[in-house]
Amino acid sequence: MVYDFDQVLDRRNTSSMKWDGVVHRFGRADILPLWVADMDFKAPQPVIDAIAERARHGVYGYTDIPTSYHESVVSWVRRRHGWDIQPEWMLSTPGVVPGLAVAIMAFTEPGDKVLIQSPVYPPFFSIIRENGRELVNSQLVLAGDRYVMDFEDLEAQLDLGVKLVILCSPANPVGRVWTREELSRLAQMCVSRGIVIASDEIHSDIVYSSSKHIPIASLSNEVRDNTLTFIAPSKTFNLAGLATSVAIVPDPCLRERFERVLGSIGIGVNLFGITALEAAYTHGEEWLGQVLRYLEGNLDFLCRFVDERIPGIRVIRAEGTYVIWLDCRGLGMTPRALREFMVSRARVGLNDGVPFGPGGEGFQRINIACPNSILGEALERIETASKSLQYRQ
Repeated sequence: MVYDFDQVLDRRNTSSMKWDGVVHRFGRADILPLWVADMDFKAPQPVIDAIAERARHGVYGYTDIPTSYHESVVSWVRRRHGWDIQPEWMLSTPGVVPGLAVAIMAFTEPGDKVLIQSPVYPPFFSIIRENGRELVNSQLVLAGDRYVMDFEDLEAQLDLGVKLVILCSPANPVGRVWTREELSRLAQMCVSRGIVIASDEIHSDIVYSSSKHIPIASLSNEVRDNTLTFIAPSKTFNLAGLATSVAIVPDPCLRERFERVLGSIGIGVNLFGITALEAAYTHGEEWLGQVLRYLEGNLDFLCRFVDERIPGIRVIRAEGTYVIWLDCRGLGMTPRALREFMVSRARVGLNDGVPFGPGGEGFQRINIACPNSILGEALERIETASKSLQYRQ
């Protein structure tokens, strides 16, 4: 089946956070939204068909997770990432962020230190602080055109008594797909200090042709037994609204602690999320191959357009994810002025860089998982608005 990702779908009046929430978020209705990380594409047809078939049954009662669900995850992870996992390692949560919050509660106590690496997904900050833990940050370094881990600083921060590291792999928003060497170095730092790793790998299937995602837990048995890995079909197949994700916890002691906290707060998954996950991981590979080619085309288009027509902005070319980091510091604006420029003058709704933590000032995040015509219109709006600015040389 050939999918048409150029088709513009009207998502208004569907309770879409991205489209119906623009006035609430940006204060005006004429905004073209390219912010929150979902796609403006239909899900794979086998997923749509599976949900429709399940809906026709008409009874939506309490639901167990079937064996076939676990088998679909095992097969997907093996095929896509070369990692052999076992069904008994899996626990399901209604999202990766809730899963990370459970990990914080399971493996740390109030006042304990939890490390992240900014710029990073904003909810990481809130789930640490709102659970009464101390946030420790080892800021990523922009070295030329790509971000790298600052291992010297990372080691110093880990030695402060960190109990848990939350890794973003691939990294949102900076677009890095971490290499085996980078992951191994981080993993050994944690293993040698008895620090548990919670690895958010929700973007692991959105990786471009020059890179390959490596699950950090696949590096060795030692690392595997020190790691919780969180995956979901939500970014891969545009299923975020179905609130279903998987925590892969190979070590039985870690798994028992995680499951105890998970049970204590009574969170589960959605009936239709179970159906969609299994259909996506079983029958969605053809769709994913096509969408990856389309996204890489949009990424090429974004890079060319900005390089040729919008001085003052630089694209940090992503190795993975469809949310792309824009370095806008060349525009010479304060973070507040940059936000105002994008909303009031360019009339585009992007993610401002400041909530991504230290290192996010002067940056914006743009979502390219949309028809090329929408991406082009957004870039033209930014170009038009920028022509009136005086750039710093």
